[in-house]
Amino acid sequence: MSITEISPSFEILPPQKSTAEGVAPAPTPPGPALVLVKDSAALTELDYAKTLAAMAGIAFVELIDYPIDRTSISLVSAAICRRHEVLPLRIHNGRLVLAMADPGNVIAIDDVRAAARIQVEAVGVTRSDLLSAIDRYLRADDELNDLTSALLETNAPAETNDYGIMESPEGDAPIVRFVNLLVSQAIQDHASDIHIEPAEHDVRVRYRIDGVLHEMQNAPKSIQNGVISRLKIMSDIDIAERRKPQDGRMSVRHGGRKIDLRVATLPTVWGEKIVMRILDNPNSSLDVRDLALLDRNFKAYETSYTKPYGMILVTGPTGSGKSTTLYTTLSAVAKPEINVITVEDPVEYRMEGINQVQVNPKAGLTFASALRSILRSDPDVVLIGVQGR
Repeated sequence: MSITEISPSFEILPPQKSTAEGVAPAPTPPGPALVLVKDSAALTELDYAKTLAAMAGIAFVELIDYPIDRTSISLVSAAICRRHEVLPLRIHNGRLVLAMADPGNVIAIDDVRAAARIQVEAVGVTRSDLLSAIDRYLRADDELNDLTSALLETNAPAETNDYGIMESPEGDAPIVRFVNLLVSQAIQDHASDIHIEPAEHDVRVRYRIDGVLHEMQNAPKSIQNGVISRLKIMSDIDIAERRKPQDGRMSVRHGGRKIDLRVATLPTVWGEKIVMRILDNPNSSLDVRDLALLDRNFKAYETSYTKPYGMILVTGPTGSGKSTTLYTTLSAVAKPEINVITVEDPVEYRMEGINQVQVNPKAGLTFASALRSILRSDPDVVLIGVQGR
């Protein structure tokens, strides 16, 4: 079956006219027909991937909606996945479902079959989606797995003191690397939160990406105290206090920029849970148009925030983008000729040219008292960043 026989069903290319109508087929330049139409402006990446899958007689899936089983991913090494641009998705009916941008790569299928020791069922995907998924699931997983294995071996005989810090000096460096990898991977995945949750037999790590929690790593229980103590030290939190919730803050450098993380601890029956909110300053990287609003919603929103007076109320669940929306909008309206003041609890992003006030109830600085003072400070724009309680 040729590309021109399949592509009309996807409305990609017009069908060839028959010679019976007196029209001779156009001469075909040398080279595979598939490469020629791939470079055509009329062919999108999605259409091209669907056509490849149809020619190979396999199903086409969209990875953004596909449930990926991390256990299946571990059956094939990251090196093979990157070399052949493939990704195991799950095991179905005794076969390993394998995402491929090039279903005709029989060498890749053979290598995966030999590595996983299981029959392979290929499915077609777009190359951009596949590379994004490979980066998300395989980028640091191998190193994290190696670290957890090394930590498990190192920490088995190690003793811990009353504060949960391992006495064995060999365990310090792997703990530091483990924590750094968790944070850097979350930032690269554009996660809004990192959850480190102690369980009875292990420690679960989850990232909140696009408002949904994804399980990313299960670490051995023996490294729990070391990881939590490391994060507490970095966040300037009392490591000796494990009976009540605490809050802290730390900064890391990633990709040449400084990124703040707000850290909160919560005592649970299996140990202290830690949640880190990643405060990647949108002022330096986002424009209001980058919020991905629909055109109609963007026009309505732009009309609202550019008015000389009025009020905008932004609400939503955790990780829905409230802070990003507000700070990006604030960056758009802030000008040298106007006075912008914010009252926040806490101040998530520090912005140039804006007067930001941190609420401090112990010192008597509450939202009410701050607002009274703001009205005497000649404000033009006021942002009240209050969290739901």
